[in-house]
Amino acid sequence: MKASKKTETVRPLWTPARLALTVVVLFLVAAFGIASCSSGDESRPTPPASSAPNSAPLVRNAPAPRPAAPAPLTTLPASIADAELIAVTGKPIKLSSYAGKVLVVNLWATWCGPCRAEIPELVKLHKEFRSKGLEVVGLSTEDPEISEGKVRQFVADFEISYRVGWATNEVALGLMQGRDSIPQSFVISRDGHVLKRFVGFNPTTTPPQIREAIEQALAQKAAD
Repeated sequence: MKASKKTETVRPLWTPARLALTVVVLFLVAAFGIASCSSGDESRPTPPASSAPNSAPLVRNAPAPRPAAPAPLTTLPASIADAELIAVTGKPIKLSSYAGKVLVVNLWATWCGPCRAEIPELVKLHKEFRSKGLEVVGLSTEDPEISEGKVRQFVADFEISYRVGWATNEVALGLMQGRDSIPQSFVISRDGHVLKRFVGFNPTTTPPQIREAIEQALAQKAAD
């Protein structure tokens, strides 16, 4: 008699439960793992992998000492305040023209996820406090020649009520002061002092903190 073969049940690798768990994990990583983007992420090239399998390790020189961090901005220098910046609509944007107003300057980009989450909050704040003297200016860090269509469509899709344009490299670098993460938002008082700077975006903590800074700025009187 021939021995009967024992049948084995082969379980599929991707069961519905495993698929569901994978989707949940990816969602959590996307939702909570990113609070900001590097302003150069969109165009930063990926370094090529070495093709020599057993090559000797590279000898690197000792790292140069890191330069001291610049002093935090207390006021906008003339190179930033008086720069004429391309606007999506209307005449060029000049930040110095908002003297006497409480101003929020927001650095952002269309491809930056945290920026896309923050901008609706800025739109709400602008609509709420505009009658009390608040202005908001959104400055994209993208190349205006390449991103013009995307930025215009973004403004329409998000129903942005404040002025939007593009930051020059000099203005963006001057505001960022070595921290190239976006979004970055600056709350500026009526007399031109930078009261608060926000780097990155947390949907729970950032909106009330920006609101508090705006309310404090609105409560202050402009300097004589």
